[in-house]
Amino acid sequence: MATIDQATLDRVLSGVKVVSGGTRRVELPASGALPLADGVVSFVHVVAGAVRGHPPLASGCTLGIDRATRTISVTRPTAPDVLAEGGALLTLGDRSIILDAPDGATLVVGELQLSDPTALHMVPGFVVVSDFAALEPAAAALAAQLGLDPFAAPDVRSGDPVICRMMATTVLLSVIRAWAEIGCVPDAWAARSNDPFLDRVVAAIHQAPGREWTVESLAGVGAMSRSVFAERFRSVIGRSPASYVVSVRMDAAKSMLAAGSTVSETARELGYSSDEGFSRAFRRETGMTPSTWRAENAGVPA
Repeated sequence: MATIDQATLDRVLSGVKVVSGGTRRVELPASGALPLADGVVSFVHVVAGAVRGHPPLASGCTLGIDRATRTISVTRPTAPDVLAEGGALLTLGDRSIILDAPDGATLVVGELQLSDPTALHMVPGFVVVSDFAALEPAAAALAAQLGLDPFAAPDVRSGDPVICRMMATTVLLSVIRAWAEIGCVPDAWAARSNDPFLDRVVAAIHQAPGREWTVESLAGVGAMSRSVFAERFRSVIGRSPASYVVSVRMDAAKSMLAAGSTVSETARELGYSSDEGFSRAFRRETGMTPSTWRAENAGVPA
């Protein structure tokens, strides 16, 4: 993990365009459960109470803050993992997540559609900010006011849907910023360039790391010849396309293994025809076998 530079973070955030969606307030009773929709970018802000996640929220990168010392750190919560009042969760909708509230909770849930689904390709499947209210107090205060139905009031004003969408966008970007600024970002974020054609290639790799990528197919994504693409990629990114694909796959493998996937499941998902081939690649990248890494890091943020 690395700390992101301001220019890269600015480019990532400026590329997130919300085209539709809304927010709702959810009152979960004791032992109540809330499934988050697949295929939808969603954020959850805990206004009151606490929730647990299935799969465990500990498998996401989690930030915490010591209110007394104002010290911010990446934390590694132990089971049962709990997202308490003031916390926030972001999911890209690429997996099923269910939240349950043992003692009840009040949540604000935003469900958004992006104009470019690849805009957040370097953000993991879900991100947890354990004390969003302390890290982003203005955005958290805004989030706490969302979810009330503006159309239930008799004095609906023109532009309310647009303003509500912009408010939800502000909360979404603030969650991403809180996650990114403190050191949860993958090293690959530093490789983002000002070349839109290369950015398109990098986005494609992160969106589908298990695809059988070749230099030719990647060059096609970037609308370049094979030779021009290979030279430009190495010059800007600092490594060969093949090496970069392997690195992205191994980052994805760590996240999957930490979340509880088996070695075989991970190998198949990432395009390896055999466990042995995947294990060799993983060992070259990390210095240990996938099974050993999984045993040492199960439930811990990758």
